[in-house]
Amino acid sequence: MERKHTRIIRIGSRCIGGPYPVAIQSMCNTKTENVEATVAQILALEKAGCEIIRVTVPTAEAARALPAIKERIHIPLVADIHFDYKLAIAAMDAGVDKVRINPGNIGSAGGVKALVERAARDDIPLRVGVNSGSLEKKYIEKYGGVTAEGLAESALGQAAMIEAFGYDKLVISIKSSRVPASIRAHEIIAERCDYPLHVGITEAGTVYNGTVKSAVGIGAILSRGIGDTIRVSLTGDPVEEVRAAKQILTSLGLRKEGIEVISCPTCGRTQIDLIALAEAVEVMAARYPDKNLTVAVMGCAVNGPGEAREADLGIAGGRGEGLLFRKGEILRKLPENELLGGLEAEIQNWEDPHV
Repeated sequence: MERKHTRIIRIGSRCIGGPYPVAIQSMCNTKTENVEATVAQILALEKAGCEIIRVTVPTAEAARALPAIKERIHIPLVADIHFDYKLAIAAMDAGVDKVRINPGNIGSAGGVKALVERAARDDIPLRVGVNSGSLEKKYIEKYGGVTAEGLAESALGQAAMIEAFGYDKLVISIKSSRVPASIRAHEIIAERCDYPLHVGITEAGTVYNGTVKSAVGIGAILSRGIGDTIRVSLTGDPVEEVRAAKQILTSLGLRKEGIEVISCPTCGRTQIDLIALAEAVEVMAARYPDKNLTVAVMGCAVNGPGEAREADLGIAGGRGEGLLFRKGEILRKLPENELLGGLEAEIQNWEDPHV
């Protein structure tokens, strides 16, 4: 797919927009005032592959905790601000790399102007935007409800408010809990501005339902070449958000890091415990983030190698045994209880031919 090239925005040590890869974000669900818990969660998210992290800053105490958090993490830190522009300024004084605001709930143009002037002093980017739950009444009335057109117009209006104060280091976010509306809103806004876009489906749901909904929505938007950074919003452990985001990007060919595991859905021909084997392969593969290859786990020794011909390595089960293969060519036959170990040995010895 051909990605729309937006303007480049630097967020701490990372750039988004332009030719830069789509970045994975998440948000802590800890109390920001609890530095130990927040740092521990961010470090776990870093290990999972998170590249930008956001924390809520609802109080002055939370703002005071930001320097202690920032000095112990390794990815850009974003402050999430609502209602009080003074907290946004305090967060910037504390050294955050980006601030997320909704200008519509800051309360006054003077407050927005003050925080924009502070952002401009250190070139701190601002993420502005709207979701379906915070769309202004005037757009609901204009379009007869929460619509894609209303979401896009609201976000562009917020960007224009910031631009009027002479600042344009912006990232725009428009999120709906309804997938079709989200897709259409992103199509509209991508046609009307070149700011980098933060993509997500808001209030997507629990880990299972939310992952499916986010994969459909975010995947559809990214497949149109739209989007510079994503967050999968789940009611659950934020690490699951990062895992889902990585899989979305991998599935679209937008990222190739670590081992991609493909496996067949099983059928009546399957004569090994394929489900347990595939799950064990996924756990094992996660131990090799520096190995960039595709591994297939197939249930049929007759069709398996052919069905997974494009995989780099794979195993195909038979009755109590299976085949280990490379690029569709059989390497050897192994007992069922040795398949996982044989596959791991091949992974350990794998050298990327493109490096």
